[in-house]
Amino acid sequence: MEKIPSSEITPEHVYFSRRRFLREGALLAGAALLAACAPQISRESALTASTPTPMPDRPNTYEEITNYNNFYEFSFSKEAVAKLSAGLVTSPWEVRVEGLVRNPGIYDLDKIRKMFDQEERIYRLRCVEGWSMVIPWVGFPLHKLLKIVEPASEARFVQFTTLYDPQQMPGQKNKMFEWPYVEGLRMDEAMHDLTILATGIYGKDLLPQNGAPIRLVVPWKYGFKSIKSIVKIELKADMPPTFWSEASPDEYGFYANVNPEVPHPRWSQASERRIGESGRRPTLKFNGYDEVAPLYEGMDLRRNY
Repeated sequence: MEKIPSSEITPEHVYFSRRRFLREGALLAGAALLAACAPQISRESALTASTPTPMPDRPNTYEEITNYNNFYEFSFSKEAVAKLSAGLVTSPWEVRVEGLVRNPGIYDLDKIRKMFDQEERIYRLRCVEGWSMVIPWVGFPLHKLLKIVEPASEARFVQFTTLYDPQQMPGQKNKMFEWPYVEGLRMDEAMHDLTILATGIYGKDLLPQNGAPIRLVVPWKYGFKSIKSIVKIELKADMPPTFWSEASPDEYGFYANVNPEVPHPRWSQASERRIGESGRRPTLKFNGYDEVAPLYEGMDLRRNY
């Protein structure tokens, strides 16, 4: 399938016009993106489809996505993050890739954007706190960057690190936590095509409150796994510590797969509240992305939470 260039990313106003949804089959292709996670459906091929596909979950508005944010580097208040993060300097920006790789390097963000076609991925986002969104990300699969740096055979995990700059990120002055924020994935999770590095939403560059200028998105895991404002990616042989598993190991495990059958000590995971909607909806195992289930065959997902 043809990749969607950034110039063809669906504008926000089109997402929220039902008439345009019904008139243009290209937008209905979003259902395939959400349900089957096949993100490379071109506008032309979608328009020629003979059978309409079901309408996807309604994406959240740009205003909802950019004004309701968990980003403790700035504030514990979701509504305060946008204002407090507005001054974050996101250009120039570099990402260092090191560890068990044959081709370590430092990558300027502008260079990264030129190296990899920016694709649109419409993904559900599920927070461990019990709320959710649907977000039209712009970015590229993480495996494309990893293949360039060539992981060594002994590399089994990938660790990510957020920018540490307490002057720009006042929340990092909070001594309750060990900064900077770090997260990790097993290598097969990192190489899965659903795992992306996002650089935008709705065809626009990421704003600081959403993890500008580059963040991880792993749609079948709780949102805290999708680390923001990344400055370093390191490949390791052993499972790395993560920010939340270090801060509260009884509440947060390494895997953090969305699982309605495994409650968090403070929040049931059986249902979720979609931002912008009233009521609650059942939580889908793996957030609905069942194609990742083979990654965990033979694992006890209650123990490996």
